[in-house]
Amino acid sequence: MPDIALITLVVLCLAAAAAGWIDAVVGGGGLLLLPALLLGLPHVPAAQVLGTNKAIAIVGTSGAAVTYARRAPVKVATALRIGLAALAGSMAGAFFAAGISSEVLRPVIMVALLAVAVFVMLRPSFGRAADDGTRRRVTRARTVAAIVLVGGGIGFYDGLFGPGTGTFLVLALTAVLHLDLVTASATAKIVNVCTNGGALAMFAYQGNVMWQLAALMAVFNLAGGLLGARMALSRGSGFVRGVLLVVVFSLVAKLAFDQWAA
Repeated sequence: MPDIALITLVVLCLAAAAAGWIDAVVGGGGLLLLPALLLGLPHVPAAQVLGTNKAIAIVGTSGAAVTYARRAPVKVATALRIGLAALAGSMAGAFFAAGISSEVLRPVIMVALLAVAVFVMLRPSFGRAADDGTRRRVTRARTVAAIVLVGGGIGFYDGLFGPGTGTFLVLALTAVLHLDLVTASATAKIVNVCTNGGALAMFAYQGNVMWQLAALMAVFNLAGGLLGARMALSRGSGFVRGVLLVVVFSLVAKLAFDQWAA
């Protein structure tokens, strides 16, 4: 582990806890955790920062996934199928990433996110189907679509570009499988464990993980993830919807800044 000032270490641990909370509720914890690592460790190679980020995030995501699976009506088998498709998609996306300009992708993603935010605000019932007992039947075709399009498609995006993958998963699972936002968040966590595990294995094989720092920050990320999952379960879809909108607008702001800075 590199030499890190105590105040920097404290800030990184707090960022890990906050990122774990955000990720557990609605996804998007990487919006906080990865920039914090990049700013706090300016002299560390980017590959090591990315690998350490995955090692931290997978612990909090796993804890949140277990908490959700115990208390939310999650179909674990379906979630794992989507996760395996997402893993394959992310590998394909990473393969093509070198030939794609992020400057081209950012405006497209910003427009898509703004459209999503407007839709969620204008449709208060979105993601509340399970709360009032009106959840529609999910056909086999929709399940296959979730595996191929949600898993493979968003997994490809994760490997190609990445920002907001967890949030896109929650939104897509809600729309395709008619899940309430709490169950969609729970399912997304299981999918995230699969994709993070594949990425972490590659980074570890390459020797790009600072394990001591990751272990310390993972404790805080796990605590934040467990707290976030329990709050989402106890407060319901309305709470998740509010956090979702905050994360979506934050992601748009970050992408806009990155585009301007580029």
